[in-house]
Amino acid sequence: MERNTVLFDFDGTLFDTVEGITKSIQYALRKHGREEPLDRLRCFAGPPLVDKFMEVYGVSRQEAEQLVLDFRERYVPIGVYESRPFPGIRGLLERLRAAGLKLGVATSKPQNMAELLLERAEMKDCFDGIVGSRPELNNEKKWQIVEKAMALCGSGPEESLLVGDTKYDALGAARCGIPCVGVAWGYAEPGELEAAGAIRVCGDMAELERVLTRGL
Repeated sequence: MERNTVLFDFDGTLFDTVEGITKSIQYALRKHGREEPLDRLRCFAGPPLVDKFMEVYGVSRQEAEQLVLDFRERYVPIGVYESRPFPGIRGLLERLRAAGLKLGVATSKPQNMAELLLERAEMKDCFDGIVGSRPELNNEKKWQIVEKAMALCGSGPEESLLVGDTKYDALGAARCGIPCVGVAWGYAEPGELEAAGAIRVCGDMAELERVLTRGL
């Protein structure tokens, strides 16, 4: 069956959010007596933050959850606005919709923040469904968010694919039984997407458009 539903990750795929995220991670770490340069914190743009703090710093879940609360002290009033859509992304979305594809968002970013930024960029109406994380659900996994986004778009695994920029997207898509198409303009380390099972990594938006409109 033709894959006519395209789900997009947010951070590093639709929007360049690295400035606000890394500065807010740096702020949180400083509160705990740790100083890190911004370029070492790019890995925090995109994945679930509790998991990433535990992975990078070896802290307990409780400590990681406190770091996320400290992160939000800066990110919610300031950092969320230190972001912008990647150049050309709006036009790509409009052309994909004109081609008859359903479009959705599946992101580990809090849903209200993703919706806020899409609204400010006049891109919210490009999507048939937007699903982000919800703090009250205690650190949802990427695959859980992808499943909800498929359901919201009224599509099954055989009709859907995920576009993302990190291993968390590729692994989450695989858990849901759908392919992941990677994008090279995001925040992954070299080879990360391929190692995690992405079926293709697109170097620019023109290549991504060809893949999505002509089939895998």
